[in-house]
Amino acid sequence: MVKIVVRNDNVEKAMRVMKKIVAKEGITGEIKKRAYFEKKTEARKRKAKEAVRRERKRQFKERIFFGS
Repeated sequence: MVKIVVRNDNVEKAMRVMKKIVAKEGITGEIKKRAYFEKKTEARKRKAKEAVRRERKRQFKERIFFGS
């Protein structure tokens, strides 16, 4: 549970803090993902695509880091 305290009637700052926390925890993505039912086969395909994307990203970073 996330709690945001508004101090000195500074609602704008509290909203910025809340948006940052929500984005960091991935709550909006979770809400979008759960908006509709996802079949098990679709979930497996999505997870496989995410794994491939993560691996490519890791390899790309590694290539840049070592300069080859």
